[in-house]
Amino acid sequence: MNGKYKLVLASKSPRRSEILKNAGFEFTVRAGDAEETLPDGISAENAVVYLAEVKAQAVNRASDELVLGADTVVVLDGKILGKPKDEKEAFEMLKSLSGRTHSVLTGVCALKDNDKVSFYEKTEVDFAALTDKEIADYIATKDCYDKAGSYGIQGYASRFITGIKGDYFNVVGLPLCKIYEKILKND
Repeated sequence: MNGKYKLVLASKSPRRSEILKNAGFEFTVRAGDAEETLPDGISAENAVVYLAEVKAQAVNRASDELVLGADTVVVLDGKILGKPKDEKEAFEMLKSLSGRTHSVLTGVCALKDNDKVSFYEKTEVDFAALTDKEIADYIATKDCYDKAGSYGIQGYASRFITGIKGDYFNVVGLPLCKIYEKILKND
């Protein structure tokens, strides 16, 4: 289902791979060693695009390859919630999301030849009010540790999501429809 370019996913995320695979795309996973340090004062929207570009540029590519980089964050009250470092941080993040609406932003960067296409997608997610026990039980599953905002919408935490406005796959980590329309459709 790919065009003239071979698709390279610059991400080790099994969720991003699964999204592309389930949509019928053939691709190779080749993540580079990207330095994920943000410039001071950068907005969340610019941060995800910046990190997607850094990840895509960290991958060596051949002239017949299109490299796709992505980065996803949760944003609450203007603050970026990345992946939790430990149980305490996971608990604090989940407690802050409890009973509230937050944004999930995914930045995307595609590189081919001398072309670069970058953008971000935003999805609003509504969380149910959680008890401390519900949060602790979820953290005990260990599902929270490799995910922005300490949760994955597609797993155990799905029981806490009361609604979303926008692209579900964006929350999982790859806004596939927008990627297809802007990048892969005419490849």
